[in-house]
Amino acid sequence: MIKIHFLEKKIKYKFINKKILILSLTHRSYNNNHNERLEFLGDSILNFIITNKIYKKFYNFQEGTMTRIRSKLVNKKNLFKIAIKIKLYKYILLGNGEIKNNKKIYKKSILANTLEAIIGAIFIDSKNIKIIEKIIKYLFFKNQILNKKYNFKDYKTILQEYLQKIKLPLPKYYLGKTKGKDHKQIFTIYCKIKNFNKISKGISYNKKNAEQIAAKNILINLGLI
Repeated sequence: MIKIHFLEKKIKYKFINKKILILSLTHRSYNNNHNERLEFLGDSILNFIITNKIYKKFYNFQEGTMTRIRSKLVNKKNLFKIAIKIKLYKYILLGNGEIKNNKKIYKKSILANTLEAIIGAIFIDSKNIKIIEKIIKYLFFKNQILNKKYNFKDYKTILQEYLQKIKLPLPKYYLGKTKGKDHKQIFTIYCKIKNFNKISKGISYNKKNAEQIAAKNILINLGLI
């Protein structure tokens, strides 16, 4: 029998109905009564809560940017990373054939889908969306993208959409100095916003990356990240 109380400690939730937790851990290769319905529910809940969090936190951003931020959080790769972090592979119930195919650690889709099923199970067990929000915040937001200095690379888009929002001219990027040999040059790119008394620079081996760094520095100066 799997020791589910260890998993409950990792996800910061103690189930009233242990059977719903067991069901969320049951792969279809193990039993006809499996976790796919809970996975469907958990996926919808996860998307809603993270979308709502992004909407409230990034009030200056347009739909496209918010969609890209959400995709950084809600994707199979990130779900897999979280599942590995809580060692979810220790608790999943798999059929013998699936275990042989996946060796020690199960494939990404199984771990990601099981994590979504657990979210669905917590919602059914708790009947409380606030509890789910708290758990998702713990699992997904801690040291991740939605911290103040979030790991989101499209800084030029963020800056452009912010300036459009406050009705200021779009930034201008121009090349400053270039150092190094032809095959390994270092570029300095300046970012300037007209009528805003803001200028920053980015330095990189790649012009586009230097522009991103310059845009990021403006955003930091504005207190947006």
